[in-house]
Amino acid sequence: MTMDELERAIMELPLEEPPDGLRASILLATAYHRPVPAFALHEVAVFGTLGAVGLWLIVLLVSGGGSLFVHTLSAISSVVLRSFSNAAFVSWLAAGSAAALWLTHLTGSHPIAALSHRSDAQDAR
Repeated sequence: MTMDELERAIMELPLEEPPDGLRASILLATAYHRPVPAFALHEVAVFGTLGAVGLWLIVLLVSGGGSLFVHTLSAISSVVLRSFSNAAFVSWLAAGSAAALWLTHLTGSHPIAALSHRSDAQDAR
């Protein structure tokens, strides 16, 4: 069989008509698809907060020198240590964490698992 005969045999194959709206659905799924943002709103808020705190610490270090920076860090750490040494605070923190964990397992909602498959949920729309 030569190439010409093979091409002729391929061209003589009965082709099925494409379904109505095939081109439009392909364009909607590819070219006209609205892009998903790279980061969710809460992720942008966390990045912005971390950046602002980092910038604040850098400006504090540059403008006031080492002593102001050390005093600020010691004040922050003393407040955190005082909070965690308070039995009522730790009790409420443990109760809230236990309730959140219990409700998460009870309802079957796993936010960490949902975040890892966020792109799948966007494609379903």
